[in-house]
Amino acid sequence: MQLGGRCKIRLFLALFFTLSFIALAYADTVYLKNGRTIAGIIKSENNDTVELEISGGVIKLNKAEIDKIKRASSANADLLRQKWEEQKKEVQEKISQQKLEQERKPRQVEIATVNQSIIVGALLNKKVECSLILDTGASVIMLRKGVAAELGIKLERIKPDAKLQLADGRSVGGKYIVLESIKVENVEAKNVDAVILLDDVGDYQMRDGLLGMSFLKRFNFKIDQREKRLILEKL
Repeated sequence: MQLGGRCKIRLFLALFFTLSFIALAYADTVYLKNGRTIAGIIKSENNDTVELEISGGVIKLNKAEIDKIKRASSANADLLRQKWEEQKKEVQEKISQQKLEQERKPRQVEIATVNQSIIVGALLNKKVECSLILDTGASVIMLRKGVAAELGIKLERIKPDAKLQLADGRSVGGKYIVLESIKVENVEAKNVDAVILLDDVGDYQMRDGLLGMSFLKRFNFKIDQREKRLILEKL
């Protein structure tokens, strides 16, 4: 989930003006002949150039472009670096909070219906696309054996075995796994419990599998049958 461009610009400008104020108070200040002023910490200097450390890195200035330099004390330089780190941390915390708020906004997922079943497209472990039937009665995600092969899972190496009961009353064998990720359109959950079914379920209506509660329980969800949308709100 990425922040919008305007949001990034606002955060950048807030950081820029805050750090600029701090820099003018504690930093070396380079006055250029074109009227510009740049504040930072002089990192190195020779007959031709000056390297100036700023909050975002290091810039190199030609001395021919410099009118004068006002130098700060080493103690002020240390204080400035400390202030830079504090401000960067504060901005990162704000970005993280805004990302979290974005992730928690309700997301709408397009669904299809076949024979009264709700069908959702999903991407498993960021590499295998599949078609799952939404089933609130299934405690975990259930996947056909063929999906495990596409995921590169060696079922013979996995323990323990599982026994599950399908909606029609049949008992089937399986293997418990943990999916690294499952993404339904733009909604992603990580480290999600699932079961690979070992037994042939024949023409049982489950497509590539069932989207069960091990995924759904991470969200407040509701189904809009008229608009054919599954609405997911991250808990």
